[in-house]
Amino acid sequence: MRRGGAWLPREAEVAARVEESPGIVTLRLRLTDPEARRGYGFQPGQFNMLGVFGVGEVAISISSDPGDPERIGHTIRRVGRVTGPLVALDVGDRLGLRGPFGRGWPLDRAEGKDVLVVTGGLGCAPVVSVIEYIMARRSRFGRLTILQGVKHGADLIWRPRYEAWARDPETEVGLAADVPGENWPGHVGLVTELLDRVRLRPGRTAVMMCGPEPMMRAAARDLMARGFPADDLWLSLERNHHCGNGRCGHCQLGPYFVCHDGPVFAYSQVGSYLALPGL
Repeated sequence: MRRGGAWLPREAEVAARVEESPGIVTLRLRLTDPEARRGYGFQPGQFNMLGVFGVGEVAISISSDPGDPERIGHTIRRVGRVTGPLVALDVGDRLGLRGPFGRGWPLDRAEGKDVLVVTGGLGCAPVVSVIEYIMARRSRFGRLTILQGVKHGADLIWRPRYEAWARDPETEVGLAADVPGENWPGHVGLVTELLDRVRLRPGRTAVMMCGPEPMMRAAARDLMARGFPADDLWLSLERNHHCGNGRCGHCQLGPYFVCHDGPVFAYSQVGSYLALPGL
């Protein structure tokens, strides 16, 4: 989509709605204007600004495959003034959509390499589009390793997807929970502890991480100690996006505006700033 079109709100309708867990919903959105649908496209890792008329708008990562730009997926947790009404939308309801914004994952650089995905909590949403992208184009990539951590076992969403991904012979899935709960199938502990259980090939692997920043910093330090270059470690960051185009300054991180220069960054770019308290 042309940049001017990304700045302007477009009307979208809810084409499908899935309740992933209490308070977490995936909305599949379809732009109502045929010309807008034809002009819309995105890269895995980008986000849209979703707006509820008369309430406001909020930045939500796109969680679907770019190969289906007419049913744009967003997984939303009910946490505030805008996300509450968004989660309450049903099929056929209308809302505003601006985007896509930001820099996505470096999938062109990852082609021909192994890919390691490390996520925590609902941080998995921005990398689901990466996983779906790789699965739909499997021959272009090497081994895919997915490590997902949650605080409580009951917090894990998309269990059927993880099971389906794990059936691929070149894909390994590891799950971790601090508090496992009943019938938990994975590791009990931190997701970073799973790094000791998987095959890692420094220099031949692109690492993509999303989730709480302390988890990503810990994983990055661990991987660099194992020989991974900081340029091969990619993070999706969350900040308070208000405008989506680097104008308002709310999402500034050092010299960067996360909405414009990110949200995906190489660790070599932002690692030193993430270590500073309060930044």
